[in-house]
Amino acid sequence: MIHPILLCGGSGTRLWPLSRKSYPKQFVPLVGDETLFQASARRLSGPSFAPPVILTNADFRFIVTEQLAAAGIDPGAVLIEPSGRNTAPAVLAAALWLERSDPEAMMLVAPSDHVIPDAGAFRAAVEAGMAAARAGRIVTFGISPDRPETGYGYLELDAAPNGEAAPLRRFVEKPDRATAEAMLAEGRFLWNAGVFLFSVRAILDAFRTHAPELVPGAAEAVERARPDLGFLRLDPAAWDGLPDVSIDYAVMEKSDALSVVPFAGGWSDLGGWDAVWRETGPDADGVASSGETTAIECRDTLLRSEDPGIELVGIGLRNVIAIATPDAVLVADSSCAQQVKEAVAALKAKGAKQAESLPRDHRPWGWFESLATGTRFQVKRIVVHPGAALSLQSHHHRSEHWIVVEGTAKVTVNDEVRLVTENESIYIPLGATHRMENPGKLPMILIEVQTGAYLGEDDIVRYEDVYARS
Repeated sequence: MIHPILLCGGSGTRLWPLSRKSYPKQFVPLVGDETLFQASARRLSGPSFAPPVILTNADFRFIVTEQLAAAGIDPGAVLIEPSGRNTAPAVLAAALWLERSDPEAMMLVAPSDHVIPDAGAFRAAVEAGMAAARAGRIVTFGISPDRPETGYGYLELDAAPNGEAAPLRRFVEKPDRATAEAMLAEGRFLWNAGVFLFSVRAILDAFRTHAPELVPGAAEAVERARPDLGFLRLDPAAWDGLPDVSIDYAVMEKSDALSVVPFAGGWSDLGGWDAVWRETGPDADGVASSGETTAIECRDTLLRSEDPGIELVGIGLRNVIAIATPDAVLVADSSCAQQVKEAVAALKAKGAKQAESLPRDHRPWGWFESLATGTRFQVKRIVVHPGAALSLQSHHHRSEHWIVVEGTAKVTVNDEVRLVTENESIYIPLGATHRMENPGKLPMILIEVQTGAYLGEDDIVRYEDVYARS
């Protein structure tokens, strides 16, 4: 049985404005109807796979379980990282957690934001690496390159791949164009996908040999982890003392026990909008589009509208990326796709909320978005999942007026509890203790009008919360 380890704590700034820190690319349906995270979990499921172990941060824990539930997949464990410490501590924590139940367990570590269209071919590649992994090797998967890509690291083999596991000669950093062309022509180089297969024992031995300084802190973080609503929170004090280091740098580049399984079934890490353009499937003119878009005499262009109310029109464009969201628009030359992260840094430096936050704010109970804002008022649309409930709370600086537009809300205001149905409203005075719940089987939607001197999300005093938020 193989234990998938899905890493999903990244921010994906190169795919701004659709991917942001508050809701990164792995949780977005960038290619197809499923999110990248859901597609990754589904790809690593089946008779040969145990339920996936997820490593993520506290902000994404409910998104993870909600998306897995929507895909019909039950997680084996969701480990909450108190802070971002890169892939080496994350993989080490997963291995230490699995060691408790099965020291010989097989682990398949994969990012949750990659695109692999042929899941069957990928599972066959995993099976091809099992013999080497059972023999104590660390198996990595190399992607057969189809172009001289300068945005990926490479794996060098002793000879051209033949479909079977082969020893790794060395890792190669991201090359310049001329070097990438030479490596492509030589045929002994594969793209480094960052996907690994090994036993718990093998990877722990590798950490103890090549990165022993990480083991005590990670072991303490796992040993002192505490359950929290079905999640497992790694101990913050121990975890925060670990270095920020990738598993490639900490272990893989130092180990002489690596084998490479080639994979030619199609792969992308969607590391930029140029990659999304390729995966979306450009037409005969090289135009790839999504949402409400119109292209007139365009060539080699990506057009995406992420709001049904925004019609994005391109006329005479050449090699252009144009992405429209409700609160931000990106227009860039395709050759500058990797510089989008610089735009995010510039927006963050000037304090633009669009740098990290989306208009739609996802919460454990559903989501909300701001429709209109003034100096002393704000209008929101709030969607509450069936059976979900907001915290019992009060506000120091604002009152609220709720109008139910779909479904039925169970509303508590101080000591009164009542049902509010469609086209009915209720007033929440400043300082009143209140809560809204959705007792129905369909999403409940209401419009909230806030009035007051301060309307920030931090003006919340929580008394009870089923999601254990402080």
